[in-house]
Amino acid sequence: MRDLLLGIDIGTSSCKVAVFTPEGEVAASRSAEYEVYRPKPGWAEQDPEDWVRGIYGCIRRIFEETDVKAEEIRGIGVDGQSWSAIAVDSDGKVLTNTPIWMDMRSQDICDRLTSQIGQDKIFGLAGNALKPSYTTAKIIWYRENLPEVYEKTDKILQSNSFLVYRLTGEISQDMSQGYGLHCFDMRRGAWDAGMARALGIRESLLPPIFPCTGVVGKVSREASEATLLMEGTPVVAGGLDAACGTLGAGVARPGETQEQGGQAGGMSICIDEYAADPKLILSFHVVPGKWLLQGGTTGGGGTMRWFEQNFADYERENGSGKPSLVQLNEIAQKIAPGSDGLIFLPYMSGERTPIWDPDAKGVFYGLDFSKTKGHFVRSIMEGVAYSLRHNLETAANAGAQVGEMKAMGGSANSLLWTQIKADVTGKRIVVPASDTATTLGAAILGGVGAGIYESCEDAADKTVHVTRTHEPDPANAEVYDRRYHTYLEIYAQLKDVMKERS
Repeated sequence: MRDLLLGIDIGTSSCKVAVFTPEGEVAASRSAEYEVYRPKPGWAEQDPEDWVRGIYGCIRRIFEETDVKAEEIRGIGVDGQSWSAIAVDSDGKVLTNTPIWMDMRSQDICDRLTSQIGQDKIFGLAGNALKPSYTTAKIIWYRENLPEVYEKTDKILQSNSFLVYRLTGEISQDMSQGYGLHCFDMRRGAWDAGMARALGIRESLLPPIFPCTGVVGKVSREASEATLLMEGTPVVAGGLDAACGTLGAGVARPGETQEQGGQAGGMSICIDEYAADPKLILSFHVVPGKWLLQGGTTGGGGTMRWFEQNFADYERENGSGKPSLVQLNEIAQKIAPGSDGLIFLPYMSGERTPIWDPDAKGVFYGLDFSKTKGHFVRSIMEGVAYSLRHNLETAANAGAQVGEMKAMGGSANSLLWTQIKADVTGKRIVVPASDTATTLGAAILGGVGAGIYESCEDAADKTVHVTRTHEPDPANAEVYDRRYHTYLEIYAQLKDVMKERS
């Protein structure tokens, strides 16, 4: 009988469940999509029960449709999108949809709390400025706008800890997701009661903290019946999707860097000493004893997904037999670097690092009659690459130098897009198995918790294999440098107008 590991990824637009061998080979995988609800401008929320339905269905399909057997699963790891605020009552019932990381409704709360408590005091403890994307202000928003929900809330959970609860019946908070709450001491990895009171967060809402590789509990009888998993299978705390993807891309040691190509964009730099910067994001890595200095943008692979959904009817219906995204790549390939002056600002849901502007808007600049669909597609790829460069330069100014980057996420499947990122940033990019990096990272945590691996570093060495390499093309450096500085200037000139029109 095989030893296998199960990794579960709660993404923004879909979930993915994958089974791995200890060598990192995929034995089976399934995925399911779900909705992001946008009831008002600036709002973005999801129903956590949609995640459960999707994930449970994927697990059952793996056991029903493949040769994977439940008794072969030795450990389970769960990763999830950042900064949820899942309000559950004492029976574990979800009380309301959770605002997700793209939600910007609580800017006024952030401004008020920062003024009352002091920006330096908050940042000094949490290592992150107070912004509406984070969990903190969402909890206060519940208290002020949904008092009946707040009063009934027993615990506030993150996306992965919610699923761990549904699988095991045990409440937890993993280390890597602690940064979403500004009463989490980023140096000690512990709750700070004084800051919780200052923020107005009831301390009883905060779950017990577990290391990401720590076994929280075992699959319950109820979860076993719903998923076909073996009752008693160990489930670890898991962690942040970007951190698990970082581990699954092979970033486990200081100085190694992941480039994020999922719904969101950005990068994660592994460090072994505390180093916070107000323009970036600092979290614990899922690797014990390490942190991640991160750039996180709202416009990553999701920008291309938006374009494909709204403007690729021809590619979907022309009968070529090629996926629409492949066809979009082909027409973008025909356009010269720099997109003949068409520049895209990928601020499609406000923007996070490094500008932290909830009012920022997506912009196409440089339109004229010569521009084609190919120009739009390539400019989207280049705009996301410019946002990556902006974050890398901010990290460099903070003292975190990056050499090579390890790409992950669906965008890394595009050779063109990955090459553009290498050319724009001037960094060598290597690509492991990009589609499975996040679920692999989650599975590795399950494997460490179950004793399959000695450590996360040991697991990364055994499971992560580079599939291709992209070297920056010096011939494109000059045009991309010019376009990048124009990209920065467009936002600088328009940011006040964006605020006035929001």
